[in-house]
Amino acid sequence: MKKLVLGTAFVLGLGTATTASADCGDVSITEMDWASSAVVTYVAKFLLEQGYGCSVTAVPTTTVPAMTSLAETGEPDILTELWTSYTEVYEDLRGEGKIVELSKVLTDGGVEAWWIPDYLAKEHPELTTLEGIMANPELVGARFHDCPSGWGCDVTNFNNFKAAGLDGAGVERFQHGSGETLATSIAAAYEAKEPWFGYYWAPTSVLGKYPMVQVEMPGYDADKHTCNGLEDCASPALSSYPVSNVVTAATPSFVEREPDAAELMKNLTFTNAQMGEVLAWQEANQASYEEAAVYFLTSYKDVWSGWLNDDARAKLAAIIK
Repeated sequence: MKKLVLGTAFVLGLGTATTASADCGDVSITEMDWASSAVVTYVAKFLLEQGYGCSVTAVPTTTVPAMTSLAETGEPDILTELWTSYTEVYEDLRGEGKIVELSKVLTDGGVEAWWIPDYLAKEHPELTTLEGIMANPELVGARFHDCPSGWGCDVTNFNNFKAAGLDGAGVERFQHGSGETLATSIAAAYEAKEPWFGYYWAPTSVLGKYPMVQVEMPGYDADKHTCNGLEDCASPALSSYPVSNVVTAATPSFVEREPDAAELMKNLTFTNAQMGEVLAWQEANQASYEEAAVYFLTSYKDVWSGWLNDDARAKLAAIIK
């Protein structure tokens, strides 16, 4: 499959210069430093160039520098994947008219939760609740696999862990030293069909490859969640994580200057299942982000063809059969 995708990448011209047609000019787009955003970038880059005739420059950046640059200079034109719950200045920029939200690029939002493997949930459905886990700690290995110290989820998980009374029920909180070892623990559990219970997030290659089931928790409560995020939270209380709003946004000048391209970006969205499957393929094949984008384009034609206007669809029909 990777050989097929590599060959297709050459045919499609990803990474090659494209001459913009008269109906679209230069467009700058973020290339953020995490996998799902980079896939969005290269899918968008290809469609903008080959379908709409834009000349697209991908700008390597991260969230804070990209938002700062946009606020101060009006560039880049498109920010492909913003997790707005972690970007406080976003709503300020929207209110000031400096940024336009185009789409919920991850339609399911960014999901953070506590999980058990699908095979464990099928064998012991009671473990899909905290009450079931506390009554049977040995069935989850008597361990809660947590994110590394210093991550945003560290304090929040610890306070939820205390509020649930998991320690008193015989469940140990085990913090992994890195995101890599946390991911590896899920893979190792799956290979051996062993117990696993802990924190993870989606969309990721890990949850794209290894089906997991969320453990039921009380609904999201803003006040409780805010307190749980504080090291000195006086009264930790159980609350689910909020579903993160994940958007594609652009500058008003881009929307006015390139209305057809902006319309494409409004339509360009992925479900977590689609993105997770693409990221799992990328990891399994040790592929680049460009190759993962080509994998999506060749595997999900029925999805992205609906994003295009008639002219762009006709142009791309001649390229991707």
